[in-house]
Amino acid sequence: MVEFSTSLRRGLCAVSLSCLGAVSMTAALAQPSPPASGPGMGHQGMGPGGHGGMDMHGAMMQGMESMRQMKPTGDADRDFAAMMKMHHQQAVEMSQAYLQQAKSPELRQMAQKIIRDQQKEIAQLDKWLQGRK
Repeated sequence: MVEFSTSLRRGLCAVSLSCLGAVSMTAALAQPSPPASGPGMGHQGMGPGGHGGMDMHGAMMQGMESMRQMKPTGDADRDFAAMMKMHHQQAVEMSQAYLQQAKSPELRQMAQKIIRDQQKEIAQLDKWLQGRK
């Protein structure tokens, strides 16, 4: 049973990477390219005042690390609910980071919808998990 949970975790991480990678790529393509860095040129776009790509990337990496560190319980239902909750929280945080510097009205609406929808699903997952303690 633990082997199934490990497979499930890997699958969810892959889904997370695919979904969030697509959003990152779309947002990155909408941004002008940063100047090439070289000796003495600093790290433009690398922090909160930069492009925002690092904020989104940081949210994605933090969420993936949380999923990676989760200890499987051997209960596929519980493991799925716990990992999906982390995955949804990651999507919320990445969308919030994107909205800080969003330019595309279409992507802004999509990010706002992701936040609303994922928060509802997080609440559903929380309720399910609370009922299974």
